[in-house]
Amino acid sequence: MSIDELQSNSKGWLFYVKASFVVALVAVGAGIFLMPTDLLVKGYFGISTLFLVSSTITLSKTMRDEHEAQRLLHRLSEAKTNQILREYAD
Repeated sequence: MSIDELQSNSKGWLFYVKASFVVALVAVGAGIFLMPTDLLVKGYFGISTLFLVSSTITLSKTMRDEHEAQRLLHRLSEAKTNQILREYAD
């Protein structure tokens, strides 16, 4: 199995996802920077935004890891079942 077969996303999609993230982050940053309010409020929104981004990345990674673990468990279970069936058939 080659690395190309393991990669399920196209290069175009990966570029789009990364570019969208950067554009959204810049837009929120510009919105906070240009907001007509005190520096304290801007700081609060800035820290809250960074925390939200960090939490979103952590949640996404955790859900992906959980999905991969479940896929591995299903593969192992299927392999064991196939082995038992082969032994039984012989």
